Amino acid sequence: MTPTSPIRSVADLTLGSVVAEASFSLTRDSLVRYAGASGDFNPIHYRDDVAQSVGLSGVLAHGMLTMGLAVQPVVDWAGDPARVIDFQVRFTRPVFVDATVGAVVMVVAKVGALEPETGIARIDLTVTFNGATVLGKAQARVNLA
Repeated sequence: MTPTSPIRSVADLTLGSVVAEASFSLTRDSLVRYAGASGDFNPIHYRDDVAQSVGLSGVLAHGMLTMGLAVQPVVDWAGDPARVIDFQVRFTRPVFVDATVGAVVMVVAKVGALEPETGIARIDLTVTFNGATVLGKAQARVNLA
């Protein structure tokens, strides 16, 4: 993860500027741990044979795990998770986690809009796996007031 200098207000930001970047390595162990934490034990997240039987090319990461990874750089940048007042995404592609090499999810967070009167910044997230976007319209609203 690449931290940036602390932001004190919306006035410190520039539209289009990158505020955070991160990469997250996932393994099959990561998926099992997440399944235990979330209670989502759907076997498409840990068994290739089951994933393939439903038409997938292999085991895929939980969508909510991918979503959680995506917002983490914004939380770190904001300095307080309570500053993230809204977060939404559209799931566009799965993240397949190979049994041997795993998977790497990349996140780039940029300033998409500023509301000086409220002190809120919209942070647009580009979330990719193998060069393809996996979350569409990924946006977080951050209260910097």
